[in-house]
Amino acid sequence: MIFHEIRFPTSISFGSVGGPERRTEIVTLSNGFEERNTPWAHSRRRYDAGLGLRSLDDVAALIAFFEARQGQLIGFRWKDGSDYKSCAPSEDVTALDQLIAIGDETTASFQLNKAYRSGDISYQRPVSKPVIGTVRASIGGDEVEAGVDYSVDETTGLITFSHPPDLGAEIRAGFEFDVPVRFDTDIIMTSISSFQAGEVPDVPIVEIRV
Repeated sequence: MIFHEIRFPTSISFGSVGGPERRTEIVTLSNGFEERNTPWAHSRRRYDAGLGLRSLDDVAALIAFFEARQGQLIGFRWKDGSDYKSCAPSEDVTALDQLIAIGDETTASFQLNKAYRSGDISYQRPVSKPVIGTVRASIGGDEVEAGVDYSVDETTGLITFSHPPDLGAEIRAGFEFDVPVRFDTDIIMTSISSFQAGEVPDVPIVEIRV
């Protein structure tokens, strides 16, 4: 799968709308009860970048980005302004934000992830596109040094420690991240007259598995 490690212009995506989508299969039984199941372990996010367009310069930037990605062909990074940190949006990233794994004295590489909690229920979302230079990590509550104690593959979200963490040690990390996406259309319809009148084109964006 072709993927460009470039972020969609944030000046446009800032005004977009979107969020997670789940797929649920529901069968209503003859007694009125339901059976519900899902083929998806993880949600898939969708966005509309058209609502972020504010000027004809934005339209030009969108078309340039669209052409460089060849429509739906090539994936790219997207900053979700409502969900792009390992912590709350109003807080600063720390090395203690997310529990990534527990040390076993053997494993040295771990996938970054973000937990979404509600009551006693938690969903772990894999993070594959951390933002370069934002990842902070800790082992057993002590922050460790990037480039010395660990390295991060920003294209996969794998964090690798120079030595496997001790048995039972909590491995935590904090980071900013992007969503891997592609255009969900092969055509962008724009009109100068309609744009000046307040109408904006539909620019669907959909998350991809990488």
